[in-house]
Amino acid sequence: MQQASRLRQLPPYLFARIEKKIEEMKERGVDIISLGIGDPDRPTPQHVIEKLAEQAQNPENHRYPTSVGMLEYRKAVAEWYERRFGVSLDPKSEVVTLIGSKEGIGHISFCYVDPGDINLVPDPAYPVYGIGTLLAGGEPYLMPLREENGFLPDLESIPSEVARKAKLMFLNYPNNPTGALADEEFFRQVVEFAKNYDLIVCHDAAYSEITFDGYQAPSFLQVEGAKEVGIEFNSLSKPFNMTGWRIGWAVGNSEVIEALGRLKSNLDSGAFQAIQYAAIEALRGPQDAVRQMQEIYRERRDLVVEGLNSMGWNLKKPKATFYVWAPVPKGYTSSEFAEMLIEKAGVIVTPGIGYGQSGEGYFRIALCLEKDRIQEALERMKKALGKVEF
Repeated sequence: MQQASRLRQLPPYLFARIEKKIEEMKERGVDIISLGIGDPDRPTPQHVIEKLAEQAQNPENHRYPTSVGMLEYRKAVAEWYERRFGVSLDPKSEVVTLIGSKEGIGHISFCYVDPGDINLVPDPAYPVYGIGTLLAGGEPYLMPLREENGFLPDLESIPSEVARKAKLMFLNYPNNPTGALADEEFFRQVVEFAKNYDLIVCHDAAYSEITFDGYQAPSFLQVEGAKEVGIEFNSLSKPFNMTGWRIGWAVGNSEVIEALGRLKSNLDSGAFQAIQYAAIEALRGPQDAVRQMQEIYRERRDLVVEGLNSMGWNLKKPKATFYVWAPVPKGYTSSEFAEMLIEKAGVIVTPGIGYGQSGEGYFRIALCLEKDRIQEALERMKKALGKVEF
């Protein structure tokens, strides 16, 4: 059976070859250490689990939820934004519940993009920005994120004829995969750019709470005028170790939030209400677990950066996300380097090319394993690599 052209146009799954090699290694009994996937390894806080267990017993929560989410959950999100960022939101019109932020990021293009329209997409980036654009019939215009520019897009280099055709601009800070940061001055430039070209900014703030060394990530919506031109996505996945729960939100411009809610009402039946109650508990309850995870990831970050630097890298410690982004040694592409580490060390890292052409020459390590396993992975890498040159 022939698949639809919208599926056929999607880029090939880069990691298929790597996954095949992993399976071969496992069949040979090799102990594989994965530093590839950014999926928190610690459990969800106990008080959140207990709230889910309690609310799952309530028959009222066994029925269809609303697509835009319970008002009480949206109020909890708005309260959190006020406490955390000083941003005021109307929970009725400026907050929509998502089945994880990925769902909203993947769907937003269907609200605004017609065939032939352009979305501005960072490169390297979380693949869903570009894939959502393609599925909606749009064309991603790639904004290279270069190390010499702090992995921020150069807005002035975007041709005016491209910007005039653009409907959405995707941004993500703190950034996956690079760990880069954006300050309020950059966001002010983005707001001005969006106003000049009448486009919508979609800021993915999934890593806003995974920060270190006293750094606090700003919200895009903190900047004057941001709510006029954009929305922000976030979720409970990373700060509360809830990736499997699939609960998040989009907040900001009421017209964009309404459009996303209208699309959702035709495509899904909303998030399980018991999970929404548990998410309320997470947002309104004690935040100790978030601070504990920040410290755990900081220790793992230090271990990885110091370990790689001892082998010949010259990395700075990222102040946010649970990733370390590093150049591959001389003589390798990012895919070749990743495959070599699997074969010779039984260690999985993510090749930068998986996040776009501008990711070539780099690899990503996720800090989602206990320190003893990370240490073992580093020792294996050192043995496999020998002398490292750049």
